[in-house]
Amino acid sequence: MTDPTSEPTQPGNPGPSYEQPYTRPYGETYGEQPAYRDPWARPNPVEHDTIAYGVPGTEAGDGGADGGADGGADGAGDASGRGSRRTVALVLATALVAGAVGGGIGALVAGRNQGSTTVISSTVSGKPASVSVPSGSVEAVAAKMLPSVVSIFESGQNGSGEGSGIVLTSNGLILTNNHVVAESLGGGTLRVTFNNDTTVGATIVGRDPSSDLAVVRVKGVSGLTPATLGSSSSLVVGQTVVAVGSPLGLSGTVTEGIVSALNRPVSTSEGGGQQNPFSGQASQPAVLDAIQTDAAINPGNSGGPLVDLAGRVVGINSAIASLGSDATSQTGSIGLGFAIPIDQARRIAQQLIEHGTATHPQLGVEVRDASGGGALLATIQSGGPAAQAGLRTGDIIIKVDELAVDDANGLVAHIRSQAPGATVTVTYVRNGKTHTTRVTLGQSGG
Repeated sequence: MTDPTSEPTQPGNPGPSYEQPYTRPYGETYGEQPAYRDPWARPNPVEHDTIAYGVPGTEAGDGGADGGADGGADGAGDASGRGSRRTVALVLATALVAGAVGGGIGALVAGRNQGSTTVISSTVSGKPASVSVPSGSVEAVAAKMLPSVVSIFESGQNGSGEGSGIVLTSNGLILTNNHVVAESLGGGTLRVTFNNDTTVGATIVGRDPSSDLAVVRVKGVSGLTPATLGSSSSLVVGQTVVAVGSPLGLSGTVTEGIVSALNRPVSTSEGGGQQNPFSGQASQPAVLDAIQTDAAINPGNSGGPLVDLAGRVVGINSAIASLGSDATSQTGSIGLGFAIPIDQARRIAQQLIEHGTATHPQLGVEVRDASGGGALLATIQSGGPAAQAGLRTGDIIIKVDELAVDDANGLVAHIRSQAPGATVTVTYVRNGKTHTTRVTLGQSGG
């Protein structure tokens, strides 16, 4: 993980079949996929104590962004959390709705039913009656959040898709995932549909592939209802949360679950660092210290909020783990969804709004997986933060603050969840002995 240009080497690792990228369109998938049987059949037993590694070549602490600065928002913060697990490679939760095979729910059902196509309307007719709902209930959360959640439609030369977003300001700034809007670059279009079915055009204010976040602005609107941003640092495992978004084009969908784990290192690269077959360029890896939830998250939920029962946004839904897909269908929720903590997303969004780009913490090392677990320091940047803290080539980092580091991506995720300039305690092994040191993180990007 050399900052800001080199990436660590990430060897392959056998384990359960986790998909890496997101499908675009149905039947065409970024990155290499293992051979699968019928994904709708019962899968073969797998060993769940070994997880497929994420993106080869992932760096702790670099990033990139493009776009113009615009507008303003409030709040700043950095993420903190508890626990650590092996890195999981994921499916980005974006619904791709156009391409050679066609799209929408009809295409998905047709692939599953082998020729029996059922088309489900993406809108619900009729207006629900006004009812009283108890405070702190899922119903109350839905009533509060739905006016602040939008559907985002992107189109470009290589296809089109749909994701979700949350309203940040009354004059039209919206936070979403980078992968929701990236297809619109280079002459494509973005459209945003609000809860009242109004659709308007949008432009990218700034985007940050390393954190998989972007801010867009809708045109000619006012009086929008901004979402209330909470804090991810106060989340606890087992806490009830609600996901809101547009899975498979079904806007205004609300699902309930719990926080299953915190500080889960996950890789959400669109193709594992390989060439993107649609843009012809290598994709930018995003390795996150994610909130894991069993609330149903499906393609189209990307960029939508994960909310606590007070109606406060605690995460940005971004990816799902999957048991696999075939050439004719996108996979759906298996109870393993992942969200970017709002404390990290708030800081990045503020920078994107003000500058169009974002900064990232820098450790100044290149790492790879250690054979016995942990992140092996392969090279150290002269004069960088790690070198100044006394770390040496060959040291194996096993913990950042109280978070265990199981592999290279685990270190990447835990460092990227911090803010530039933060000081962390690093526990490492050198010549069989365990040591600790304090490292003040540098800054890259911006």
